[in-house]
Amino acid sequence: MKPIGEEKKAIEKNQHSIEEAAEEIDFTNVVVEDLFEDQVDFETFSKSDFRAVKVLDCKEVPKSKKLLEFTLDDGSGKNRTILSGIKAYYSPEELVGKTLLAITNLPPRKMMGIDSCGMILSAIHEKDVEEKLNLIILKNNIPAGAKIY
Repeated sequence: MKPIGEEKKAIEKNQHSIEEAAEEIDFTNVVVEDLFEDQVDFETFSKSDFRAVKVLDCKEVPKSKKLLEFTLDDGSGKNRTILSGIKAYYSPEELVGKTLLAITNLPPRKMMGIDSCGMILSAIHEKDVEEKLNLIILKNNIPAGAKIY
């Protein structure tokens, strides 16, 4: 048994940690793209297979100014390769071990002679007329292959 008040202190400490971890973000001069006016019906949307993927390896694609090549665990038991044009925003080393969000049922697309089997999702905006990109990084306690609804 915990002494009276210990549980309340633990909750307050946890809340304080969360608040400290929250980053102060200035959205002044941020521009986002307009929303699409075309609507996608639910049946079409539900054909998209969004999955949590674990980055096993990440490296620069030789002779490419933009591409990183990801080797991913998608929960299927086979490694998945996805190429992404995010080299200007992330170094390969900082992504290994991360859990990302990907759409996994796109047809393979050859890029620089390599089949890219899916797409890693990110958020893009402009700030002070400079493009910013943030990968959608999930918590590491989400297993590879977990379906995203």
